[in-house]
Amino acid sequence: MYNPKKFHQEDINKLNGLMVEYPFATLVTHSELEIEAEHIPLYLNQSGDKPVLQGHIAKANPLWKNLNDNAQVLVIFNGPNCYISPNHYPSKQDNPRVVPTWNYVSVQVKGIIRFIHDAQWKLAMLNNLTVQHEAKQAVPWSITDAPQEYTQRMLPAIVGFEIKIKSLQGKWKVSQNQSEENKRGVFVGLSKETESHAQKIAELVQQSMNG
Repeated sequence: MYNPKKFHQEDINKLNGLMVEYPFATLVTHSELEIEAEHIPLYLNQSGDKPVLQGHIAKANPLWKNLNDNAQVLVIFNGPNCYISPNHYPSKQDNPRVVPTWNYVSVQVKGIIRFIHDAQWKLAMLNNLTVQHEAKQAVPWSITDAPQEYTQRMLPAIVGFEIKIKSLQGKWKVSQNQSEENKRGVFVGLSKETESHAQKIAELVQQSMNG
């Protein structure tokens, strides 16, 4: 992706943090048949020497048949994003030569995929996903809440996969190309909005103001 230096995010903790906080990713693959995009919640497994992405697809999905193991894939994680009106820029009063834009945060992962059919591996992956996403529930649901025979019967209906991360690229476009005055204007303007993404972007703009 086009990623000017001022927007380039290199902090690995922030890159990993975004993948955990916004795990619903777009998996882009290229086989001999076509280019495909799948929308899948992924789990960033950081327990080993190097983090990997793990997930699953329905066995009925032909992706695992059409794509060879060790194929190169692209994974896109989109974080908060929102429209930026020129009305947020105080400088507009003196210089009307301003245009709207869009602030956003994203991470792109290039990696190598392999498909996994082992039942125990799939069960562990599903448990990790469940624990992560149930963490905020008042009474978290657990895979063990479902009858064991039901869970075992469902496992063959999915195919697991793991993506070995080869490169990470983060883009934090949060008004870094604006003056401090305009950054403050964007922060104040977005802070007044009720939409959650606008609030998140306001926080990131404030962070850019503090260096």
